[in-house]
Amino acid sequence: MQEKLASFSIKNWADDDRPREKLVQKGSSVLSDAELIAILIGSGSRNESAVELAKRILASVDHNLNELGKLSVNQLMRFKGIGEAKAVTIAAALEVGRRRRAEDTKKITKITGSNDVFELLYPLIGELQHEEFWIIYLNNSNKVVHKAQLSKGGITGTLVDVRLVLKQALELGAVGIILAHNHPSGTLKPSAADKQITQKLKIASEALDIKVLDHLIVAQHDYLSFADKGIL
Repeated sequence: MQEKLASFSIKNWADDDRPREKLVQKGSSVLSDAELIAILIGSGSRNESAVELAKRILASVDHNLNELGKLSVNQLMRFKGIGEAKAVTIAAALEVGRRRRAEDTKKITKITGSNDVFELLYPLIGELQHEEFWIIYLNNSNKVVHKAQLSKGGITGTLVDVRLVLKQALELGAVGIILAHNHPSGTLKPSAADKQITQKLKIASEALDIKVLDHLIVAQHDYLSFADKGIL
């Protein structure tokens, strides 16, 4: 039995099917998602190779790595052939990838359009299972002076403190603010509450010569900009 199981280990595969060697010889970019995950898994079972197991896992999330990154260790362990050690390895690797992308956003210091806002905030809120409301504070050159989470939970269920937003804007010397929150459901349609809080902040800010420049609704891989849609 041990001999039979060992044959499914990556080190025993044919040269053309060994992702570790392929990575060393040709670089990581040529490997498929399944091959990369197979390296993390290390070995399959008696009935399927590590790549086949990786393909099965990916198929369960429509081959979407962002969705895979949302799976908990316990959820990963529901796949036959994935024990705690393998599940932890997969979860850790995907979290490293998420943090790497978050590091890239630190390079965004000036907002030139809604896409910059999306790139800045997506690593923070794009994949969350709960709703968060964020504020980006800008100076008169549209450079980011600060970004902060204002509330956690649904807008209807969380009080957005307008006074706190404006107090912080004045302390930072900000002349413009951008609102943003995520929709875990994936819908990009603004709710009545989304529109109401936007107008509330816009009216209050104008009295202090601070402009609400945009409000973004962030979902997976996409966003809606109030400014771009002309509904600000």
